[in-house]
Amino acid sequence: MKRKAESSSKKAGSKKPKTSISPEDAKKRFRKGLFDDSVLSSYTKEYAESSPYKHAVIHELVDDKLLRSVRDEIRENVQFTPKETDIYKIHQSGDLANLDGLDDESLAKLPSVLALRDAIYSETFRNYVSGITGCGPLSGRKTDMAINIYTPGCYLLCHDDVIGSRRVSYILYLTDPDTPWKPEWGGALRLFPTQEIKNKDGEVAKTPLPDPVKVIPPAWNQLSFFAVQPGESFHDVEEVYHAETKAQLEKDGGRVRMAISGWFHIPQLGEDGYIEGEEERNAKNSGLMQLQGNPAQYDAPQANPVKVDNANGSEPEFEEADLEFLLQYIAPTYLTPDTLEQVSEHFEETSSITLSDVLSKKFSSRLREYIEAQEKATLPENSSEIEKSTSWKVSKPPHKHRFLYQQPSASGGSSSDDSPISELLNKLFPSRQFRHWLQVATGCTIESHDVLARRFRRGMDYTLATGHEGKPRLELNLGLTPTPGWGDVNEDDEDDEVEAEEEEAQAKPNGNKKTTTKKKSKDKGKGKAKAEEADDEPVEVGGHEVYMAGDDDANEDAAVYKSSGDDDNILFFQAAAWNKMTLVLRDSGALKFVKYVSRKANGDRWDISGVFEVEEQEDDDDDDDEEEDSFQGFSD
Repeated sequence: MKRKAESSSKKAGSKKPKTSISPEDAKKRFRKGLFDDSVLSSYTKEYAESSPYKHAVIHELVDDKLLRSVRDEIRENVQFTPKETDIYKIHQSGDLANLDGLDDESLAKLPSVLALRDAIYSETFRNYVSGITGCGPLSGRKTDMAINIYTPGCYLLCHDDVIGSRRVSYILYLTDPDTPWKPEWGGALRLFPTQEIKNKDGEVAKTPLPDPVKVIPPAWNQLSFFAVQPGESFHDVEEVYHAETKAQLEKDGGRVRMAISGWFHIPQLGEDGYIEGEEERNAKNSGLMQLQGNPAQYDAPQANPVKVDNANGSEPEFEEADLEFLLQYIAPTYLTPDTLEQVSEHFEETSSITLSDVLSKKFSSRLREYIEAQEKATLPENSSEIEKSTSWKVSKPPHKHRFLYQQPSASGGSSSDDSPISELLNKLFPSRQFRHWLQVATGCTIESHDVLARRFRRGMDYTLATGHEGKPRLELNLGLTPTPGWGDVNEDDEDDEVEAEEEEAQAKPNGNKKTTTKKKSKDKGKGKAKAEEADDEPVEVGGHEVYMAGDDDANEDAAVYKSSGDDDNILFFQAAAWNKMTLVLRDSGALKFVKYVSRKANGDRWDISGVFEVEEQEDDDDDDDEEEDSFQGFSD
C-alpha cells in the first residue's frame, strides 16, 4: 500500500530485531529448494532482464502448510477496516510492523503469521532478496507489512511507493488456494513504463506513460517484488471486477484478493550496513529526481487560461441578440430575473450551487444523441491509437490523473469534428454572453477562462486530489453523463420536458450543499471484508467529484474521505449526472478529485470542466448595493 503511516515501524527501530532465527529455521518456512544456487541464479537473471523496470515473481514461495495456517489465522482473528481515499478503495488490517507489541492473548492467535513475518525479515531471506535485486543490505529491524483485502470494486491507483527508507516493495498473495484466481477477475499488479524527454537545454525529464505494459495476476503463494525507484517504479492494482450475478460471485469464492504487502527498508542504526544520513540523502535525491528536467511541463492537459477584455469588471450593454445567443444553449428558466436572483443569493451564501436541466431542450437532445452514439462506438484501448483515430487526447501522467479530454481549438472557432461538445468548448463557454450570465449568477468578475471536455472511461479513469495556488477561483462543471446508476438524486428523471415551475423550483436554493454531501457519502456502500453483492442492489461505481478541506498537518493520507463514516472534511460532492451544472468558488486550501470510475458503471462519465479566474472581492456593502441596483435582469 502507498501512503502508509510508519509510526509503529519507527518504534520497532529502537528495539533489537525480533526476526532473528537461524538459517535452518528460516529455510524450513519456505518451499523446498528455494535457496538452491541454481534457483537463485534463475531469479536473478529474470530480475535483470525484466521490464518496464526490474522486478521478479516467485511462485510457491512459502511452505504451503504454513501459508494455509497464516490464511486461516487472518480470516479468523484479524479485523479489517474499509477505507477510501482518492487513490484507493480497500479493506485494511492494522499495522503489522510490530507484531511483538501485541498482548499475549492476541499474539497466541497468530503464531503462523508471526512465524511468516520472522521468515520474511530473517537475515537468510533478506540476503536472498538483496542478491536478486542488487539493492544492498536490508533491515531486519524495521518490519513494515500489512494485510490488504480487495473485494469486487476495490483498487489501488498508480504510484511509485517512494516514501522514507523503503528499498524493496513486495506483495505475497493469500488468495483462495483451492479456487485458483482467474485473470479476468482483475486484481493484477500492473507496471507502467516511463518516458525520458529531453528539452532544448539538454535536461532529461522522466514521466510515466498512461498505459501499463506488464500485468501480473494474483496467484496463491506468489511473491511479486521490485526495488523502489523514484520516478520509475510506477504501478497500480487493477480493480477487482464485479461478477454478473450473486450466484456467479459465490461460485467464484467471492473474488477476495487477500495479500500481505510491505517493504524492506535500508539498514537502521545499529544494523550491519547502516550508513549515517543515508535516508536523508535518499529523500533529497528522490525529490531532485522527481523534479529533474521539470517533468510537470510535460503533463497533459496543460492549463490554458484565456484572458478576457473586461478584466476591470466592465461589460458592454446586454442586448436582445445576446439573449437569443444564450437561448440556443441555456434553458429559458435560467435566463429570467427571478431565477437568476435566487441563484445569485444562494451562491453568495454558500459559494456553491447545483443547477439541474441547465441546457436548453433542443440543444441537450442533440448533445445527448451525440454522446450516446459515442458510447456505443468502440474505443481503442491503447492511448496512442486513441489519439491517432479520434478527436480525444489522453491525460498524463497516471500518478496524477487519467482521462480523455478535448480543449478548445487554437483558432477559437469550430474544431474539425464540429460536434455539440466542440460547440460548447468553442462557442458557448468562451463567449462574452455566457461570461456575463456567469457574472450575474455568481457575483464574480471574470478575468480569464479555461475549459475542457472530459470523458472518464469505466474501469480506467480518475483524477487524484490536487489543490491550487493563489487566490480563489470559480470552477464550473457541466455533467453530461447520459447513463443512470451513479447515485445522483435526479438520475432517474430522463424526461426533458419539465414544467417551468419545476425548473424554477430546482434552481431555488434548498439548503446547504455540505449537508447534502454528507448524506450522500454516508449512504454509499460501507465495505466489508466479506464480498457481498446482490443482483438487485445498486453498486457504488465512483465517478463523483469531491471537494475536500485541505489539512495543514496532513500526511500522505490527506485525501482520506471515507473512513469509519467520518466525512466531515467534504465540502462539496456531486455524482455524475446528465445536464447538471455545478458552480463552486474554490480557495487554495480545498482539494478536488474525480473518483475512479468502476468497470461496473453503466457507461463512461462525461463532463465539461471550466476554471474561471475572478477578481478578489472586497467587503464593501455600498458598492455591492450599487451593482445590484444597476442590473435589471435579462428580458423575459
